Amino acid sequence: MSLLTDGFEKCGIPSAAFQELAGKMESYINEIILFNSAYNLTNTSNHDELVIRHILDSLAAYPLLDSLIKNLNSKDLLIGDIGSGGGLPGIPLAAAFPDYKFNLVERMSKRCAFLENCSAILGLKNVEVVCSEAEKVPPQKYDLITFRAFRPLDEAMTKTLLKMVKSGGYLCAYKAKMESITEEMQGIKALVPQYKVENLKVPGLEDSERNLVIIQKI
Repeated sequence: MSLLTDGFEKCGIPSAAFQELAGKMESYINEIILFNSAYNLTNTSNHDELVIRHILDSLAAYPLLDSLIKNLNSKDLLIGDIGSGGGLPGIPLAAAFPDYKFNLVERMSKRCAFLENCSAILGLKNVEVVCSEAEKVPPQKYDLITFRAFRPLDEAMTKTLLKMVKSGGYLCAYKAKMESITEEMQGIKALVPQYKVENLKVPGLEDSERNLVIIQKI
């Protein structure tokens, strides 16, 4: 098995999707490598590091997100990837969940052009790129949002993210160490009194702690 397909299996992605998903992710990686120096998309242009630290890191939440999506039980489910940057986790997730619509929300126009190009090359018919600041997204637009930024969830950002989620919907933030998460969430406990943290097993990153913070909007 390739690094990608072996990773897909460990991430719990259905085996029937492996071949098509691997093809799309290889094309995506090629685009990142091609444009990374100009657009500052990721912290590496090494193929295997991109697979492990970015593609599989994004897809490690697949079973958790699948469960949340099924919980929502919405026919016209809309998922937002906020501050999408180079398309992580939005593009791998959109490729892995082809039956659901995704908005990739990014404020930088050159990165939006990159995302548009990737969506076209990968044939992601379920993706729309929204070139906008997060603060300008209409309220209650999304059933579920993903957020994989390396800055903390402070009060201002949390308010912005929660505003765009529908009542009963979910905010899913990709984070690292539990110690840091506890500290961050303590700072916003007035806004978020309850949340869940689910450990993510990222293939190839067994020595690095990765977690998904799940907040349901009441």
